[in-house]
Parts: sequence; structure tokens; C-alpha cells
Amino acid sequence: MAKKKMSHLKLILSKLISDVFEKNNNQPLNYKQVSAKLNLNDQESRDTIFEILREETEKGTFAEPEKGKFRLKELKNFITGTVDMTADGSAFIVPDDEFEKDVFVAPKKLKNALHGDQVKVYVFAKKTSGRRNEGEVIEIVKRAKMDFTGVIKISQRFAFVIADDKKMMQDIFVPLEELNGAKNGQRVLIGLTDWPEGAKNPVGTVKHILGDPGENDTEMNAILAQYGFPLSFPDQVEKEAQAIEDVIPEEEVKKRRDFRNVLTFTIDPADAKDFDDAISYRKLENGNYEIGVHIADVSHYVLPGSELDKEAYSRGTSVYLVDRVIPMLPERLSNGVCSLRPNEDKLCFAAVFELDDDANVVQEWFGRTLIHSAHRFSYEDAQEVIESKQGPCAEELATLNRLAYKLRDRKFRSGAISFETTEVKFKLDDDGKPIGVYVKERKDAHKLIEDYMLLANRRVAEFIGKKQKGKNKLTFVYRVHDSPNMENLTAFAQFAARFGYKISTKSDKDIARSLNHLMEDVEGKKEQNVLTSLAIRSMAKAIYTTKKTSHYGLAFDFYTHFTSPIRRYPDVMAHRLLQHYLDGGKSVDAETYEVACTHASATEKRAADAERASVKYKQAEYLENNIGQEFKGIISGVTEWGMYVEIEENKCEGMVRLREISDDFYVLDEKNYCIVGQRKKKKYQLGDEVTIKVKKVDLGKRQIDFSLVQD
Repeated sequence: MAKKKMSHLKLILSKLISDVFEKNNNQPLNYKQVSAKLNLNDQESRDTIFEILREETEKGTFAEPEKGKFRLKELKNFITGTVDMTADGSAFIVPDDEFEKDVFVAPKKLKNALHGDQVKVYVFAKKTSGRRNEGEVIEIVKRAKMDFTGVIKISQRFAFVIADDKKMMQDIFVPLEELNGAKNGQRVLIGLTDWPEGAKNPVGTVKHILGDPGENDTEMNAILAQYGFPLSFPDQVEKEAQAIEDVIPEEEVKKRRDFRNVLTFTIDPADAKDFDDAISYRKLENGNYEIGVHIADVSHYVLPGSELDKEAYSRGTSVYLVDRVIPMLPERLSNGVCSLRPNEDKLCFAAVFELDDDANVVQEWFGRTLIHSAHRFSYEDAQEVIESKQGPCAEELATLNRLAYKLRDRKFRSGAISFETTEVKFKLDDDGKPIGVYVKERKDAHKLIEDYMLLANRRVAEFIGKKQKGKNKLTFVYRVHDSPNMENLTAFAQFAARFGYKISTKSDKDIARSLNHLMEDVEGKKEQNVLTSLAIRSMAKAIYTTKKTSHYGLAFDFYTHFTSPIRRYPDVMAHRLLQHYLDGGKSVDAETYEVACTHASATEKRAADAERASVKYKQAEYLENNIGQEFKGIISGVTEWGMYVEIEENKCEGMVRLREISDDFYVLDEKNYCIVGQRKKKKYQLGDEVTIKVKKVDLGKRQIDFSLVQD
């Protein structure tokens, strides 16, 4: 044990010694100078430092340019980065510095680090050229998460939780006094409390009993908890929400542009309760149209530094699971005070445009408004009015739709890309069980609203972005999307060619044009989802940042998120900043907002993952009653252990494991998106149609296993 402690001490000391050289520009120093700089002047410490310098010189970490003086051979021996666990318990550390290479860490050298943790790693000196970087975790800087969901197993003397998270390799030990009422076999939320040095398993306490596995509420709450979303609002947040007055004082009315006498309406999903946006419409005497995009004025009610604001920032976004919405703001605000309900006066932040007959912006105005929505359309209602040309606001909707077509056409001519994925919806019974599956169609009413929201988002971003001259940069929250990685796009183009689709990669405009042709051609065909999802995967991911770059997918030079502050925190930030600059304020601190943008991008990804997990659960639940049934499907993914198949009629996805295809030994050909039989050379290609049988459903793991029905 003493020997183990000594080696640990030496590791920490060698890190401190390296720091000394890094801070002193790697000037050659002797062991006494190093000791003095570390303030370790006793003889034992000096001797240990000298010993470390000698040992590390032999290893190649240090050099001895002159007798008794040392310096680092390579200046950087320590990196910080994020843990990416692999299936065998080892990990790769992805460095914070993007110019550094990933560092491999063996399981024994992880020092209890978990997937996603930020860690400091000592990088070993390479003994041979070309070898991968290897290292050892010396410090856990920040845990990615302290809470896990899983099923608890209780014995007479102790209990443990098997985590749902596949990247959590260890079971979590739970002392019996920390069960907090949990019973054997229940799904729980467990919080890590300790991980003693040398112990194989972390220790935890039951924070929340989610319920019995397989029950709808249990599983939906488990998904939320697994992805780090709270199951309720803290009392103080609810208290602040309840204290907000919904009566609008007269002095507030005077500060705003009054649109209560202008025709205004909302178009939303039939089951929506949080109405973020409304459209106002009037024809002007000069023949042009005044179209206002009025957005719920959340920033009027949610003030910086309040408990409401801290909670909204922490959540970052509302989460839309199959059967419920977990709002970013308490219901009092999301469905009540802020929601633009019909026949009520509401406070808004607006982008108001004068458009000519070709949908060109002649004039624009940004500011706070007061509205009174005259009508609440569902998308289906609005679509019926557009198609039949009869019903409330028929003339206005027809004009709005005609102008929206022109906005859309201009966007695509500029190089925007149209990704029309099929969105699966479930019909649920009163207990939340799926009794049917249908594909949601996007028609003119959906696209009309989207086009005016895009217009508002783009023009707000342009208004701020184009104000910048020279060094007078105004910090703002942008939504950016990089151009695709050419290697990924070329691979996608080669795959699409197998289906007869040609993708030109000569220029950004050519890419966009050919991708749009593909999206049009593929619509409604069996390979639509596979090709669309592969095309999306070949693109970069959109993120929030203060660093202004363009939005490739929309072909906009400036873009932000302004239109959904009830359900997205970046929109709240955009509202605050826009008002600040409209009031003549100076630029705010970019670093503070960049941190907030990074956090918002991360919560957006977690929400998307949670939403996908809830869909997977409902798909598994839907197919639970179809064990043994055969379906036609499309191969939607290939991996080294199996191929994913999406059933054509209900879009449920499951896996055929390679080891269970009996007619040959199949291996993955990653480059060509297929699996190949080693003897008979039979291929199963991404996008191929196959017949499968539903073999097994594991609701707890949200997994569906298929077996292949071979000819």
C-alpha cells in the first residue's frame, strides 16, 4: 500500500514539476531551482524531485541539455479533455485543444473517470514513432453527471443498481440505509455519493423512485432523468411563476406598439398549449402588405438572476417526449401568461415587415408590441382554409401562403437545402400505450409558418450583424451551421449513386441544388428515410455561438433563434440582447454569452436524445404484441455486430444480429455501407429491402431484435 501511495505521490509531483517548466518557458533548471519554485526545500522532497527528474529523463519525458540541468523534451505532457468510453472499459480522451490528438487510456489508468467527464491526463512519452498517444488520468476536473437511472437489486446485506446508461460500466453499490423506500426490481434515480480509492464500484443513494419497469410513467420519467432533465420545478421557481400578474398595466401598454386592432392569429399543432408565435396581417394603401411576426415576450416576465431565469437556463429547452411535454418554464408561464392564446391581450416582441407583391422586404421594424389574437388555427384547420379558399381569414391566408411560396423559392435559389424527413407519430390509448402509428405530413400551413419564422430569425440576425463596423462588434447569439465535410459528402454521393441519384460536389450551390433534387425525387419512396438521414449525417451540426458565421443549410449569411422563447433559452437571450441594442446599449461580454451558447447546444442535444429514446420505447412497446410477425423493411444502418432495419409500414426500427444470420459468416464493409458473407459473398446493403420477423422486444433497454427471413 505504501509503495502504491508513493507512486501516486510521484505522479502528482511529476505533474507539478512539468508545470514549473511550462510556466518558465522550459528554461533548463536544476533540481534545487525546481524545489525552490515549488516551495519544497526539505532534503527529502529535493531528493524525490531529483529522482523524478532522472527517471523521467531516462523515459524520454525530460532532456538534460547540460549536466544537472533539465527541461521538458516536449513542452506539453498534460492535457485536459473529455472521456469517451469504449465497450471494453478503456477510453479515449478527446482533448479540449482541437489541435491535440486523442489519448488512449487503459481501464486500470482511468482513476474512476466516467464517460463524458472532463479530466486531466498525463500523456506518456512515445517509445516508438507512429504509436498512438497513451496516458493516465491524474485528475477528474468535472463529473459529466452524478445521477443515473437503473433497476435496483436488493439482497439481505446490500443493494446495487444496474445503470441504464451503457457507458456506465460499473454497478452502483447502495447501502441499505440509502434505499429511501425503494423495493427490489424498481427503476430508480441514483445519485453518486462516493467512490473510495481502490474500490471497484461507486457508492450511491436512491434520490427518486421512478416506479415499476414497463409502466408508461416510470419509463418516460426514467428517460428524462437519464438525460439529466428534472422531473419537477423547484418550489421557489413555482412560487415566482405564480406571483406573476397576468393583468397588463396601462403604463406597459404605453411603452408598446399597439396591434390589438390589426388582424392577428396563431397556427399551431392541434394539441399545443404553448403558443410562441402569432402573425398579424394588413394590406397597406400603397398595395404592399404589413406582416408582423409577434413572439411571446418571455424576457419581460423572466428577469436575469431570478430563480425562474436560472431554472430556464439550466434546462435550456423544453423536451417533447411521445406522450408529454416537459416545459422549460412552469406551466403558469408556458401555457398561461406568456402563451399567445386567442381573445386575450398579450405582450410580444415583434419583427414587423412591409413586403411588396414579390415578398421583398421594403421596410422592417423590431420592438415590443401588444396583440389580441382573433383566431387560433390548428395546422389542419389552416390547411383546410388554404385548400378550400373558404372559412375564417381565407383571403389573408391565401395571400400569406402566396408570399411564403416566394420567400421559399428565393431561399432555395440561394442554395438552401430541403430535408423532408418522415416524422412518426403514435396514437396512444388512455394509459399511454401505442395502438397505432402514422406519419405526420408537412403541408402548406406548416411551411407558411416556418417561412415567416425564418424571415424573422434571419432579419433580426442581419439587423445586429450588419451594424458591426470595424472593431465595433456587437455580441449576439447566432445559430450557425458549417458547410459539410467533403469526405463525408463524397461518401454519401457514392452511396446515393447506387440508387441512381447524382450529387454534384463542385460548389456549395451545386451541392445544395443536387441535394434538393434528390429530396424531391426520393419523397414517398421506401429509401426516403435512409437517404435523408444519411444526407443529414454528412452535414455539420447546427450550434449556438456568438461567433458569427453563416447557416449553410438555410443559405443565410446571418441567422439566429428569435421565435420560440417559451421553449428555447437562446431565444430569450436573443430578445434581451436585441432590446439592449435597440436601447443604444454597448456590446456585452462575449465570453459569458459563449459559455451560455455552449450550454444551450449541449441541452439541445440531450433533449433530442431523450426524444429519440421515448420514440424507441414506444416503438418497442408497439411491436411487443407482434412477436413472430413478418414485415417488409429497409436496411437503415450497418455496424460490425448487426444491421438495423426500419419496417416500411410503421417506421419501427430494430436490429438483426450478424451472428444470427445462419447461411454464412458476415462482416461489415464500412466503406461501402454493407455487410458481406465471407464464403458466398452475398451482400446486404444499406437501403436494401428485406423481410424480417419480430424476434424479441426488451422494453427496459428500448431494444427490438429482428431475425432475417431468408429466401
